[in-house]
Order: sequence, then C-alpha cells, then structure tokens
Amino acid sequence: MTNNDIFKKLRVALMLRDDQIVEILELVDFRISKSELGAFFRDEKHPNYVECGDQVLRNFLNALVIHLRGTKENPKNPNEVLAKHKSEIPKKDGSKERSEFKATAKDDEKGRGDQKPSKSGAATKKPFNKNNPKTAPKIQVVEKVKFNNGKSKKS
Repeated sequence: MTNNDIFKKLRVALMLRDDQIVEILELVDFRISKSELGAFFRDEKHPNYVECGDQVLRNFLNALVIHLRGTKENPKNPNEVLAKHKSEIPKKDGSKERSEFKATAKDDEKGRGDQKPSKSGAATKKPFNKNNPKTAPKIQVVEKVKFNNGKSKKS
C-alpha cells in the first residue's frame, strides 16, 4: 500500500474536501495547493499523477492529530469534529431527496402490508384466449435432440 493509497483512504474515511486538507496542513505550517493535492488522488496511470512523499503524509498525519484532538491548551472532542465534517457535506438539489431512493407505494391502500391484495386490481390473471396471437402458446421449432458426443456410456 502506497502513501497515496493511505492518503486517499483517510480522506474518504474522514469525509475531507481538498480545501479542508489544505487548512489541516497549515496547522503544522505546511503549505500545499489544491492542484498538488489533486495530483496525489489521481489514478496511477494518469499523466498528472504524483507520488505522495513521506514528508507530505507525515505532516498530514501530525496536522490531523492537532485538528481532531486539539492542543494541550485547547483540547477538542474528535467525535464532534467528525460530526462537523459530516454536517458540512453539501446536499444536492437543496432539500429535495432523490426520487429513485424514496420508498413509496404505488397506491395508498394497495401498498399496505397488513392487508391481502384485492382480486379487482390490474395484477389479476386474464383467461387464456386461443384466438389472441399475443397469448397463443409458442410453437417449438427445433425438436429436442440428445447428444452423446461420440462417447458411449456403456460400462
């Protein structure tokens, strides 16, 4: 596992944006730009990929300790800091929830789990009609053939 992988996993686990990482690194007087950070998080095959050095990761880890725990004079609760990060994540489309993830019933009464489905709904079976081409049984064109691939099963 490379330093880049560790850096990426910490970024995802702690829900950090690039600008937050820049602020965290400034706690230990380590200056880095967002574009330099972006180069660390790229795919290894990308032409602008840069390998994260030991010094960058060491400074980030030291700054992360200060960011989460605080200093001796001004201690912090790490859980509160992480909750603050989580609350700062912007929601897409304002307060709207994505409709494809909403659990809604198709019909108010039919979607209830405490009642049996009624027979008058659209899900009831229609009787078979021989004259209707849509419901006519399919005719099997090829007959079933047993292949033995030249091997006899006589033992």
